[in-house]
Amino acid sequence: MSAPQITFYFDINSPFSYIAFHILKSSPVFSKCEIQYVPVSIRDIFQLCQNPPPAINNKLPWIDRERLYWARRFGIPMSQPIPNGFPASTVHLQTALALVARNSPEKLVPITEKLYHTFWAKGDTSIIHPEMFSSAFESELDGDVAKKILRESSDPEAKVILDENTRRAFASGAFGLPWFDCTNAEGDTEGHWGVDHLGCVANFLRLDTNVDPSFKVLL
Repeated sequence: MSAPQITFYFDINSPFSYIAFHILKSSPVFSKCEIQYVPVSIRDIFQLCQNPPPAINNKLPWIDRERLYWARRFGIPMSQPIPNGFPASTVHLQTALALVARNSPEKLVPITEKLYHTFWAKGDTSIIHPEMFSSAFESELDGDVAKKILRESSDPEAKVILDENTRRAFASGAFGLPWFDCTNAEGDTEGHWGVDHLGCVANFLRLDTNVDPSFKVLL
């Protein structure tokens, strides 16, 4: 049997993607899974499926309450006040991450972790701007590679890579983030949305949730 597989679609702008990112990376429940991290544009997913942004009545307060709840349940650092400027435009940043995923995939997770920490743990949304996020890239990539990715992230051709990722997520059923495309050991596939459905992900992949007490709230 092959290892369970998860394709994890994420955007730095999504607090629940931030929480899911940490759980997938750190929880022993997912230690035997092969996980592919795929940067997408949550804005473009919303546009593709006509899912309105959180400016509608009652949605933003719900997001604020839920992000704090799930972060607390899993012991994940989270800014108490919602970051100023949320929701933010992260297309440029996500494009740069898509380039990292293509050119230096082994560096995608550590760079993403630094960006998420700044945006959601510190509450500093200025990290979406190139002059701010460049340091996270330069700290993990060789100098010339970092410069090339940062330079190309402004090109329309690079946005095509992000667009392809986003359309792939949408085609698999995504209407929001985080989105998980899952393949179990038998080769069956299933899509799941939301950090609060990670219990369903674990169940479908036949993972042992007893190894992480935090999962009790999901089951």
